[in-house]
Amino acid sequence: MARFLDSVCKRCRREQMKLFLKGSRCFSPKCPIDREAPPPGMHGTRRSKTSEYGIRLREKQRLKWFYGVFERQFRRYFELATRSPADTGEVLLAILERRLDNVIHRLGFSPSRAGARQIVAHGHVEVNGRKCDIPSMLLKPGDKVKMKVRPRSQTLAKTSLQQTPTQVPDFLTITNNEEPEGQMTRLPTRQDVDPRIADIREQLIIEIVTR
Repeated sequence: MARFLDSVCKRCRREQMKLFLKGSRCFSPKCPIDREAPPPGMHGTRRSKTSEYGIRLREKQRLKWFYGVFERQFRRYFELATRSPADTGEVLLAILERRLDNVIHRLGFSPSRAGARQIVAHGHVEVNGRKCDIPSMLLKPGDKVKMKVRPRSQTLAKTSLQQTPTQVPDFLTITNNEEPEGQMTRLPTRQDVDPRIADIREQLIIEIVTR
């Protein structure tokens, strides 16, 4: 599984907005965006006009980094979205919301998507009663997600639920709080996209991917 080993805060600085990649740190005074840190690199403080291509590239990079996917994964999701008769941009966002690591995060079992990927990869999660260690797995309506019934797994989810309470989206529901468990009740729509990325302009992303 590929990993990004550099500081993820550089990505927020590059976009000059919070991408919420570090969990609770993003809400603390240590967040570089709150400290008005300039974009990374020796030319970070230089202001230049962004080209039309650059505007579209930034939208794509912002979406990729927010959900923690690499270019090859993103291209595969885009190709999958183009096969649907529905709006390609909305289908693409729905696919990203269906990822197992995203579902774990939005249920509140992990404070960040990176943490959710680690939880899944380390075997703490069961999908429909079977162990699943694939963070990129796309869930379907009716799929149940449960933390394994062992102290370490239960503690990870319960600690996150207590420290960083989140609002569970309408397409998900928590079916058990004692042994953290949730279920996808339906396919996500454009209105179910994480509010922190809801202003993304998916049409610009389609334009740059189809060039």
